[in-house]
Amino acid sequence: MKEMGKQKGIKPVVDNRKARHNYHIKESYEAGLVLVGTEVKSLRMGKGNLQDAYATVKDGEVWVNNFHISPYDKGNRFNHDPLRPKKLLLNRREINHLLGMQKEKGMTLIPLKIYFKNGLAKMEIAVAVGKKLYDKREDMASRDAKRDIERAVKERSRQ
Repeated sequence: MKEMGKQKGIKPVVDNRKARHNYHIKESYEAGLVLVGTEVKSLRMGKGNLQDAYATVKDGEVWVNNFHISPYDKGNRFNHDPLRPKKLLLNRREINHLLGMQKEKGMTLIPLKIYFKNGLAKMEIAVAVGKKLYDKREDMASRDAKRDIERAVKERSRQ
């Protein structure tokens, strides 16, 4: 329901760049992230990977799976399991909406990026539908055409 878009001053710590290439994004939400101490330190250093991550709604809670946070370099026995499921904090209304969307055929919950806002770790999560190969080719062709047009306009303005 809530579109995040581009916000000023918030730079993603970890970004899932392949998500917009592989999926059509329908809706996106901002969710809090429940982390243990060394996970926060690792994320602040930018050592996270959202490549194969996905989210599920289980028992009225949203969980992110396959989100890899590398162990903290200076953490000893207090280090965390890199692939442990992480809980997301959302309103009950948002969780119920995500649960309904997830049950629809072809809908997936994927994390888009992680950032820190007012000192707290936040994740942008999206309801998405997988793209077909021809959709990906179409996007690449339109991107190339747009780039060619911009290049031609730029060269034209130089003369």
